[in-house]
Amino acid sequence: METKNIMIVGVGGQGSLLASKILGSLLLGEGYDVKVSEVHGMSQRGGSVVTYVRFGDKVYSPVVDKGEADFIVSFEILETARWLPYLKDGGQIVTNTQEIDPMPVITGAAVYPDNLVEKIKALGVKIDAMDCLRLAREAGSPKAVNIVLLGRLSHYFDISAEAWEKALVANVPPKFLELNKKAFRLGLSQ
Repeated sequence: METKNIMIVGVGGQGSLLASKILGSLLLGEGYDVKVSEVHGMSQRGGSVVTYVRFGDKVYSPVVDKGEADFIVSFEILETARWLPYLKDGGQIVTNTQEIDPMPVITGAAVYPDNLVEKIKALGVKIDAMDCLRLAREAGSPKAVNIVLLGRLSHYFDISAEAWEKALVANVPPKFLELNKKAFRLGLSQ
């Protein structure tokens, strides 16, 4: 199979690195060659974080260039807009609708753009947007947004829910496993 490219984008502290680790584990378990690359940015200061997950028969590079992402999985809607040039024609966005003010908005130097989901749809982009934060809280923790997003992303893969949950078991500490399984199922059921 040709190499597929997934970008996981968000703000530092949202769990994008765990999501990429789970996704990489899942795809390895399905027999793919997988490369995962993390670009932290200013993650400790709430800055942009991006992770690349590439998989296929043979993957030679971990990096995704502009116009190459089959999927962009976004933890925050402004990050979706920021990384939009990386989505390939016909690619799919799966995004949380949460808005987290970046520093220029916090300081008053900029205004958070409104109606971003509608603006992205107007460009003809396939965008699957939902309130993952609400579902994560329903699962038991607002920190489970990453797992809710993976549950939603699973709709676009021909991989069983059991395989996804096996990847969760392999990567999530036991004391958080049930919460994360619930978060995954909530994302899956939407």
